[in-house]
Amino acid sequence: MRVLLDLFFCFFKTGLFTFGGGYAMLAILKDELTDKKKWISNDELMNFFALSQCTPDVIAINIATFCGYKLKKTAGAVAATLGVVTPSVIIILLIASLFKHMMENPNVVHILNGVRIGVVALLCKIMFDLLAKIWQKNLKKGLSCAIFCVALVELFVFKLSAVLVVLSAIGLYGLDICFKRVKK
Repeated sequence: MRVLLDLFFCFFKTGLFTFGGGYAMLAILKDELTDKKKWISNDELMNFFALSQCTPDVIAINIATFCGYKLKKTAGAVAATLGVVTPSVIIILLIASLFKHMMENPNVVHILNGVRIGVVALLCKIMFDLLAKIWQKNLKKGLSCAIFCVALVELFVFKLSAVLVVLSAIGLYGLDICFKRVKK
């Protein structure tokens, strides 16, 4: 029961103090789950993050569910998911009741602009951490760079959806495997 409460409050705290969703939440989750609590490894967190991107629903909820399930099966998944969702529900209800008044307040507008800048900084940190991890572990650096460049072109030039970009990257790695088998 103690672990379930710890899961709930860990994800509650994360949900309460994270603006910007799952991407921005990743740095806080890494600190809490891998460094402090040691519930999961860095690799497991990256795997949960990757899976969360490929499954429907909000990334933060998926990560909470995966982590909770790993620790305490279904009860852990429920506790972690409720923990990460509860702050958002409370905040949304408060904001909805005060929305019109708040959005006319210039101080609120400035605060939200500051929050956006902070979220962008967190996203950049996560991106560089992920790239460094891939670079360290990946023996096919040239192929990875080529696929990364193709993905950027698909995103920024052709404006493809994230799903198609991920499928394209999988397909390019798959082609590499097929060509190696043919050569043998």
